[in-house]
Amino acid sequence: MSDTRRRVKVYTLNEERQWDDRGTGHVSSTYVDRLKGMSLLVRAEADGSLLLESKINPNTAYQKQQDTLIVWSEAENYDLALSFQEKAGCDEIWEKICQVQGKDPSVEVTQDPIDESEEERFEEMPDTSNLIDLPSCELSKLEEIADLVTSVLSSPIRREKLALALENEGYIKKLLQLFQTCENMDNAEGLHHLYEIIRGILFLNKATLFEVMFSDECIMDVVGCLEYDPSLAQPKRHREFLTKTAKFKEVIPITDSELRQKIHQTYRVQYIQDVILPTPSVFEDNFLSTLTSFIFFNKVEIVSMLQEDEKFLSEVFAQLTDESTDDDKRRELVNFFKEFCAFSQTLQPQNRDAFFKTLANLGILPALEIVMGMDDLQVRAAATDIFSYLVEFSPSMVREFVMQEAQQSDDDILLINVVIEQMICDTDPELGGAVQLMGLLRTLIDPENMLATANVRTCNWKTEKSEFLNFFYNHCMQVLTAPLLANTSEDKPDKDSSIAPSKGSRICPDNYQTAQLLALILELLTFCVEHHTYHIKNYIMNKDLLRRVLILMNSKHTFLALCALRFMRRIIGLKDEFYNRYIIKGNLFEPVINALLDNGTRYNLLNSAIIELFEFIRVEDIKSLTAHIVDNFYKALESIEYVQTFKGLKTKYEQEKDRQSQKLNSVPSILRSNRFRRDARALDEDEELWFNEDEEEEGEAVVPPIEKSKTEDDFPDSYEKFMETKKAKESEDKENLPKRTSVGGFKFTFSHSASSANGANGANSKSVAAQTPPAGSNGSSSKNTSLSTTVTSTKGSLIGLVDYPDDEEEEEEEDTSPRKRPRLGS
Repeated sequence: MSDTRRRVKVYTLNEERQWDDRGTGHVSSTYVDRLKGMSLLVRAEADGSLLLESKINPNTAYQKQQDTLIVWSEAENYDLALSFQEKAGCDEIWEKICQVQGKDPSVEVTQDPIDESEEERFEEMPDTSNLIDLPSCELSKLEEIADLVTSVLSSPIRREKLALALENEGYIKKLLQLFQTCENMDNAEGLHHLYEIIRGILFLNKATLFEVMFSDECIMDVVGCLEYDPSLAQPKRHREFLTKTAKFKEVIPITDSELRQKIHQTYRVQYIQDVILPTPSVFEDNFLSTLTSFIFFNKVEIVSMLQEDEKFLSEVFAQLTDESTDDDKRRELVNFFKEFCAFSQTLQPQNRDAFFKTLANLGILPALEIVMGMDDLQVRAAATDIFSYLVEFSPSMVREFVMQEAQQSDDDILLINVVIEQMICDTDPELGGAVQLMGLLRTLIDPENMLATANVRTCNWKTEKSEFLNFFYNHCMQVLTAPLLANTSEDKPDKDSSIAPSKGSRICPDNYQTAQLLALILELLTFCVEHHTYHIKNYIMNKDLLRRVLILMNSKHTFLALCALRFMRRIIGLKDEFYNRYIIKGNLFEPVINALLDNGTRYNLLNSAIIELFEFIRVEDIKSLTAHIVDNFYKALESIEYVQTFKGLKTKYEQEKDRQSQKLNSVPSILRSNRFRRDARALDEDEELWFNEDEEEEGEAVVPPIEKSKTEDDFPDSYEKFMETKKAKESEDKENLPKRTSVGGFKFTFSHSASSANGANGANSKSVAAQTPPAGSNGSSSKNTSLSTTVTSTKGSLIGLVDYPDDEEEEEEEDTSPRKRPRLGS
């Protein structure tokens, strides 16, 4: 066989009964050995890798369709198809299959899995009985014809023979003439028989019959026959819908008559499959596989024909981006591209690659930037769908466009910022569009995705990762976090107000839709913590972001509090000492422990999630956090005995203190008193210096300072507009979050500013206010007794060996060696 004859496409049928393209290659039949027999091998055209190896099983039913297709099933829900470029290649492989199974190559199906004895009986029949004798096509014979068509459906061999008879005698056109007669005569019984006949012929699953039935001449009569379902009191009006209601809209006139005919045919056949035909039962599921294939290959042809017409696509893009185009026209153009992109999913990978590159060259991304900012909800939704196709196909293409765009445009009109603002301003109460856009943003900022896109050269991937993430954090992150920062900002009194806000008072969103939006943003930020390294670390510490996020622990929406907790849990899960020092300096366990105490004895998801956070610290033995928790919060937590987590933390803490003491005692006194002894203040200054120079210590590239194109209080206009719109729509004022009351035990309040969290002041004392209910009050809200404790380092006390950065790796590898981290004196 020549190369072109061997050339095939391999398809598999997915769960939605749609054909997935697995690639193009060259097929051969190979005899393996006596046990394995003969197999079909398909090797990829590009690199010669094996696309398919399928043993030719003597009991498998193979079907030959449309002269260039071979279809079969290898498992209960695993259908395969080979689409040959040339008929000669299909015939040669078909002969090999028939040779293995001992079948005549003239048949188009090799097996009858239903009734083996019946198959043998038909094979023993003389040649004259190859075709089924059809009754004459008359009104009086319609019942007999219906019974015949229904009876053969259980046997593939009989289905094949009936299909050949119908094809050879031009029987279908005669039946459709009878339909017109019955309809003119109002012959209900005949129309019901014709419904059964036409439905049965569709279930014969024969492509050559479909070509006749779905021709312009016959398809409307076929639809007419399917209107007269005997189980319905009144016939459906499918023809009326297809001819009057459904209108074919040409956004740009299509001059190719063949293309127009193919589009009409595909729409009508899809309508027959999706609307007219009943959902097939388990036994009928494979009866319409050829119909699915028919639609699939029609779509491939339509996309290919449109793609080749460069003049047509250029005109569509020109009108889409033309400012003078009216809204209705632009809506039709966007819907056309949405359907066009949906059809393109049927193309094989290299053709789909060429398709999207054609769209990119024509300017699809700048066009989307325009239409995604329009007021029309339908247009925005369609534009979002198109954008999702582009991101799914090639995230790198989108990333490259936005980075080039940043050199010429302001931040406000960057495509990614337009997408973020659309997510923030989604008016859907369930935020359906926002969820979709958040998923697309996550795909664009996923480093794994960058690796997959440029896996040929590692250096290219590294460049793309660093360049794009630098771009994203400098130009887009402030837009993404604007709602979060706006809803967790400190209360600012009016100029005329004489009442100053209480220290540490915060605005916490009670609006359900706002809470949902903040949850989405937190989900994306949590993803950044997991997958980005120094970029997100730099942003969190510069903006004191974790403190702002933990304000949401006070939200009345538990799901939002859990999102905030999950963000902190991911940070702690990294076991990064720089993050740990940031948490300790900012006293950021305070809101988490307050939430645990406020939750009281309720056994719920919030309780379990907080306990798991502390259990992780205990199991992983994160010494710095363990010491901080025990030193500052153990009195509040020691009464919690339904889990052993907090007692376990105290035990770990005591064991570490003992190890440090033993280590200290083993050092000669002259060294203790001179070289290794440090004043507490000097030690704290060293800690602070190390903390502030975290990037260089870690050996990572230094992040350039985040460009502050907007101040913290200057958020995008779109978000302000969104908030104003929502306020106008709400019939009642937004309620302030009621303060939770503690069931009992200790209650902590924020006492650290953002500047202290970032090491702006060097004070090493932490004040913790705790309050206990008076005896007999059963944990009521009365506050008659208050206890104030101050935890300070004992100045000048012996506090252990100095921690040198170079020793860290060795310490992590040696579990038995005591930690050299300076601790608070006992």
